[in-house]
Amino acid sequence: MSQWTCFDVTMDGAVAHIRMNQPQRHNAMTAAFWSEIPQLFRALDAAGNVRAAVLSSEGKNFTAGMDLGVFANAGTLGTVDVRAREQFRHQLRQLQGSFNAIAEVRFPVIAAVQGGCIGGGVDLVSACCLRYASREAWFCIHEINIGMMADVGTMNRMPKLIPDAVMRELAYTGDRLGAERAERLGFVNGLFDDAAATVAGALAVAQRIAQRAPVAVAASKEMISYSRDHSVAESFAYMNALQPGVFDPADIERAIAAQQKKQVPEFADLPPIAPPLG
Repeated sequence: MSQWTCFDVTMDGAVAHIRMNQPQRHNAMTAAFWSEIPQLFRALDAAGNVRAAVLSSEGKNFTAGMDLGVFANAGTLGTVDVRAREQFRHQLRQLQGSFNAIAEVRFPVIAAVQGGCIGGGVDLVSACCLRYASREAWFCIHEINIGMMADVGTMNRMPKLIPDAVMRELAYTGDRLGAERAERLGFVNGLFDDAAATVAGALAVAQRIAQRAPVAVAASKEMISYSRDHSVAESFAYMNALQPGVFDPADIERAIAAQQKKQVPEFADLPPIAPPLG
């Protein structure tokens, strides 16, 4: 995992810790960041031995959001050049796909946020399963403050995580959402006194997740995401198709036996994902 320029990756058992490592730039999302993050998460998922991950960052702020150099040619959108607009749409889909990779990996991803989580940072943490924050952390849908709409996931995922009126307030005003209010709203799962404690707390949750049957956890993640986006009836139909494929009596026996002995159960890893053909 040493091939990444924007991230440091370490493993502690079945828990991956992914750190954004550009504090001198407030972890701004450069072109390299957008290229690396989907490759990184897909590589971790393909290995099969990761059962939970924590995403954190170094420095004062979690992330300053999008590095505007990523859209260096955006000025061409002021013309009637249809091809330039088609190119922009393609680039936008690629950016969205970078964070879709976080939502789509089989293991839960936990964000540990300190300082400012700005613009694209809100897109990023909205794609994570859980969010923990230091008490001085804050979130800002900054795009509206620079004359544009957020477009890499905030508008698609965050409305499912906080009340509609609050979502509108933040999206229209670009005001900061402080950590304490974010926790009250349910956007943040818990608060810690400082950045180090936040990371430690998130890693502790990740370790508890890693002790559970990984196939059942992966299926639970998939099922929750499906239910979020579909009706109750559709989610039951999906459940009835998914559960027969993942129900494992051996894992259930291991879990019950370990509980009775007050031990940590041992489960097999997720199966590795084969590389795409061709």
